[in-house]
Amino acid sequence: MSKPEYLLFDRNTKAIFWNLNTNAIQRMLDYDYVVGRSPSIAAIVAPTSERSFEKFFYGTKEIIIPIYKSTKEAAKFHPEADVLLNFASFRTAYPVTLEAFEIPTIRTIIITAEGIPERFARDMRIKAKQLGKWIIGPATVGGIAPGAFRIANTGGTIENIIASKLHRPGSVGLVTRSGGLFNELSNIIARNADGVAEGIAIGGDRFPGSDFLDHMLRFEKNPQVEFMILLGEVGGEAEYKVVEAVKNGLITKPVIGWCIGTISKFFGGEVQFGHAGAKAGVDRETADAKNRAMREVGIHVPNNFNELPHVIKGIYEMLRGEGKIRPVVEPEVPPIPEDLSKAIREGKVRKPTNFICTISDDRGEEATYCGVPISEVIEKGLTIADVIGLLWFKRKFPTWASNFIDMVIRVVADHGPAVAGAHNVKVTARAGKDLMSSLATGILAIGPRFGGAIDGAAKYFKMAYEKNMLPHEFVEYMKNVEKIPIPGIGHRVKSTKNPDKRVELLKDYARRNFPKVELLDYALEVEKVTTSKKENLILNVDGTIGVLLVDLFKTIGYSNEEIDNMIEAGAFNAFFVLGRSIGFIGHYLDEKRLDMPLYRHPTDDILYDVKRPEGV
Repeated sequence: MSKPEYLLFDRNTKAIFWNLNTNAIQRMLDYDYVVGRSPSIAAIVAPTSERSFEKFFYGTKEIIIPIYKSTKEAAKFHPEADVLLNFASFRTAYPVTLEAFEIPTIRTIIITAEGIPERFARDMRIKAKQLGKWIIGPATVGGIAPGAFRIANTGGTIENIIASKLHRPGSVGLVTRSGGLFNELSNIIARNADGVAEGIAIGGDRFPGSDFLDHMLRFEKNPQVEFMILLGEVGGEAEYKVVEAVKNGLITKPVIGWCIGTISKFFGGEVQFGHAGAKAGVDRETADAKNRAMREVGIHVPNNFNELPHVIKGIYEMLRGEGKIRPVVEPEVPPIPEDLSKAIREGKVRKPTNFICTISDDRGEEATYCGVPISEVIEKGLTIADVIGLLWFKRKFPTWASNFIDMVIRVVADHGPAVAGAHNVKVTARAGKDLMSSLATGILAIGPRFGGAIDGAAKYFKMAYEKNMLPHEFVEYMKNVEKIPIPGIGHRVKSTKNPDKRVELLKDYARRNFPKVELLDYALEVEKVTTSKKENLILNVDGTIGVLLVDLFKTIGYSNEEIDNMIEAGAFNAFFVLGRSIGFIGHYLDEKRLDMPLYRHPTDDILYDVKRPEGV
């Protein structure tokens, strides 16, 4: 059912909100909930948003409002929306309004931006009149049809709206330039009359899209409005149009009028007030002149602003005495649920957390690593190994330990293109996949047979040493009880005759810098047993790193149980994952740099043994 021409908004009004202003949108939805109408925002226009919807609350229920790239697209899918809330910047508001002019279903456009060039403002006003559309603004807080539709932040907080009785219709038509004084006038009206039937802030710019008279002529036709209040200001001549309308009988309902800025006569020269249009260039534009002109045609003009409440009360009581205004039945107001974040800040609720973080904090002025600000990390020259110590193990390692960790990462960074992980990365990169996908295929190859033996070596060598197993007993135990090869022992290429240089570097560093290397010594005794059976059953790089990490953590004060927990969590293998990722990324970039084609494995490297099943 269409609404009368004199109404811009009713309880069925739907709007398109241009700009993802979540706070303003949520305030409108809170108002909708309080007055018991359906959500007033049909769609959001956010050209730069990557999302297709945004979640909001209607009471305690979450709702989804779709997001579109343009007003035309939003209007196409939501033809019921006849209001555009143009919250674009002053640079964008003009073209957004021109686009809305071309949309038949958009009837009313509210423009909040300040600073729109005056030639654009005049152009918008003229085109709107030609097209039979309404503009409120620019530079407006908006307006409100109490009990029906609220524009964004009009009326302030929900508490202020209830106190000002803006949650249900009264009998006063209010029109003003100032958004701030709109709130003040609403409160004055609530205390001295029965509240506002409709209120509009036309905006503070010099050329508003609609003026006082435009809206007062609507109020004249609106049976809910019994009397009107006009709050003008110094500057411009819009009030004189109202004076002429009253004189000519176009407005017959009682009108209360006041122009603020009467103090300007006490200043020398022209005075510029807050709004762009609040500046009197000639005497006719002064507040005193306009107040005098309004008084002369019978508009009720107080002697000063402080008298305004008494004038409002007088007119209200007169109309009520004449039976034109009936008492308003106050509706029941549902409580607005508080946002959880706000309630938590104010100490009103206790909410259990879903996660616990003990290693970093990003809530302050700068993020911290285990309590150490990032600026301090940089200024004090902490190394990558130091950062690993803080974020992985929650402590600053001594220099010899940090240097060893740095050495481990450098040693395991790469082992050529033929190993499983690097091979996966290169094949994936050749398939045209991105860095993250290619890196993931390499990391997923890490396991007991490729680079994942550090945890296993640390676990079993530590267990055997703590149980006082002799080296040959440990070898037999792994063979007969665990029934697996000893993790960290054996290499496909390296042997006693062709030692692994990486292992030699690690062992040499540890002997020169570690306070003690008990588990390394034990592992080397085990190596003597295994190499006596086969010369390539050497302590490999995974095994060396694993046992030396146990020696490191024991030396700096970790208990056996704490080290076992680290191993169980995969913390030792993490060093290999981190280090080898450097090499994986290198292989990925190498493939991209060389622009290599899709990889297909050569058929002469595959033994095909395919037989047709019997009976097929």
